Amino acid sequence: MEKLIITPKEDKAVTMTIRIDKTLQDKYNELSARTNRSRNELICIALQYALEHMELQL
Repeated sequence: MEKLIITPKEDKAVTMTIRIDKTLQDKYNELSARTNRSRNELICIALQYALEHMELQL
């Protein structure tokens, strides 16, 4: 009989605390309700998009 091998879970997610304007939170709450996606998911999508499309001017 083969052994059941259990490896450590790779958790790539981290918890991060940020401060945002109340109006921005309200907009994400509304978008979350309209799209049936969590506010966290929408913010992660927006952050990833921003990283992929930003241009730095140093």
